[in-house]
Amino acid sequence: MDLDFSEAEIRRYSRHILLEEVGAIGQAKLRAARVLLVGAGGLGSPLALYLAAAGVGTLGLIDDDRLELSNLQRQVAHDTARIGRNKAESAAETIAALNPETRVEVHARRLDAGWAWANIGNYDLVCDGTDNFATRFLLGDACHLLGRPLVSAAVLRFEGQLSVFRGHEGAPHPCHRCLHPEPPPEGLVPTCSEAGVLGAVTGVMGTLQATEVLKHILGIGESLSGRLLLWDALDMRFRTVKLRRDPGCPLCGDHPSIHDLSAHAAPAAPACAV
Repeated sequence: MDLDFSEAEIRRYSRHILLEEVGAIGQAKLRAARVLLVGAGGLGSPLALYLAAAGVGTLGLIDDDRLELSNLQRQVAHDTARIGRNKAESAAETIAALNPETRVEVHARRLDAGWAWANIGNYDLVCDGTDNFATRFLLGDACHLLGRPLVSAAVLRFEGQLSVFRGHEGAPHPCHRCLHPEPPPEGLVPTCSEAGVLGAVTGVMGTLQATEVLKHILGIGESLSGRLLLWDALDMRFRTVKLRRDPGCPLCGDHPSIHDLSAHAAPAAPACAV
């Protein structure tokens, strides 16, 4: 592991290096890490900014969406002058200004099964910041089959939830289908564009996502794998519920029936960011 830091890097990351749980070795782990962010919107914005600020060496950003005025109430990696721009490209500019040491791989395109299968394995872990179930299930299946942890958050109105899925590591870790075996019927669960969301809620959940990513890279603390964190902002109440591996799960169970991404072969919905 490369522990050769420039003087500027030592100053930039000094508050990390002072932490016994991080130190120079931990900071080197962050610099060597490759993290894929799916969605550069409400969740992806704080997530990307905090990972870049922390010194994560490579961030992949995939998003085919273009910035709209209504996004700026919560998508803080962008600004008014960039309306109409691709979100992944816009976020990459903000990251470069924040920390030029972080390398950004921009994928200004729609996520589909072919791209997921060919590229997710190039990253150490994946973060889901999308707003539709088609993409969420594609990501969950791909990460499990390719052996990559998935840090997944979701928000709606005044509430958020977060978990880490590491079902590929085997019991007792559940996969995403242990929580939701199948996508809900179309139209049953509204999106943020239909039901609304308090902007700051996406900031909190995206930052919590970043915290789980950093913990995983550093190998510190207790992972949310096997637990679902639920937050109600109006009551300012956090609670966690246990998630258990389902032996009958079609993805990670004792007799899985999902072995590839053929069920997602049709073009996926846009990787809409929250």
